[in-house]
Amino acid sequence: MTELTTTAGPDRSPSAPVARTPAPPEPGAGRGRWTRSSARSARLREALRWGLLRIVALAVLLAAWQAVVSAGVWPRVLVPSPGEVWRQFVLASSVHDGVRGVGGHLLVEHLGVSLGRIATGSGYAVLAGVPLGLLIGTVRPLAVVLEPAVTFLRTLPPLAYLSLLVIWFGIDEAPKIWLLVIAALPPIAAATAAAVRTVPGQLVEAARALGSGPVALLLSVRLPSALPEILTGVRIAVGVAYTSVVAAETINGVPGIGGMIRDAQRYNQTALVITGILAIGLSGIVLDALLRLVERLAVPWRGRS
Repeated sequence: MTELTTTAGPDRSPSAPVARTPAPPEPGAGRGRWTRSSARSARLREALRWGLLRIVALAVLLAAWQAVVSAGVWPRVLVPSPGEVWRQFVLASSVHDGVRGVGGHLLVEHLGVSLGRIATGSGYAVLAGVPLGLLIGTVRPLAVVLEPAVTFLRTLPPLAYLSLLVIWFGIDEAPKIWLLVIAALPPIAAATAAAVRTVPGQLVEAARALGSGPVALLLSVRLPSALPEILTGVRIAVGVAYTSVVAAETINGVPGIGGMIRDAQRYNQTALVITGILAIGLSGIVLDALLRLVERLAVPWRGRS
């Protein structure tokens, strides 16, 4: 659009109109905003597509489950229907006929106690496993002595030493926490040791050239460089602790999701057992998502060139 203005000069009268064309827009202006909006829309569409795929897969699984139950392939006491599992979930999560959930505790309370034990055991494992892995990865004599012990513990199933822990610590909380610590510590120590050993030599040499001593080198160079792999080891360790919680709670484990499952198994309450298994699996997905979020916040550079 052309703008008309007036100007005065030797050859023009003061009222003579002069045409002035506005400057064209800068090339690429607004393109960045459009690109970001398009990228967000594409990510949203992709998330919706994958979410829909998960819902369809779940629906197919439930339909197949119900079909097997309706066909009578196995007795109901062995394979209950999805509806029976849902009813058991509702009963375990509410107060009914004067009974509070299962064993006097709601399902969320059983799950909360188990998650507390996992958090405590995994926390102690991190506090012990990371320094142990740093020592194994940086001090060769200690690696020769300690690494076989870590591998030995890593190959032991939890039930192999649960009885020994009960003899040592009784049947209260101590053997459960110790079992989870022993189960979670080896993956953390092994991941830390492997990560420290793969720190680029150029970083180490540059820090030494700047006057860093052994302790400063360990804390300011080796540990930050190894942090992504250490966090991966922590995620694996929490998963191992979660898979061990049922074994840990076979001894005086109520309240606790493992103790609830054990008691249900004793009375052939298959629907309640499946309810407990689903609660463990779904809470494990949420817990792993939280750990992934912590990993993204702590090491945002991971995966970037």
